[in-house]
Amino acid sequence: MLYSNLPQIDLHGYDRDYARIVINDFIQDNYQMKNQKILIIHGVGTGILRKTTHETLKKNKLVSSFKLDNFNSGTTIVEIKKRN
Repeated sequence: MLYSNLPQIDLHGYDRDYARIVINDFIQDNYQMKNQKILIIHGVGTGILRKTTHETLKKNKLVSSFKLDNFNSGTTIVEIKKRN
């Protein structure tokens, strides 16, 4: 599947607390727009932003699933629940 046309957010340069806020806002916005798949670019680095991203996604009730991109471990693919 081609991911370049999916909504995405880049967390490079964000700290953990700001990243959590931005991720949750981004998910909420895309839920409202009925987008079911989004990308979160957290980079590879030390893994702090990836860990923060995955912890945030686990707690967000609008997220149905997420996984690391098989071809880019600095990106997480997120499935958002369908809006009724």
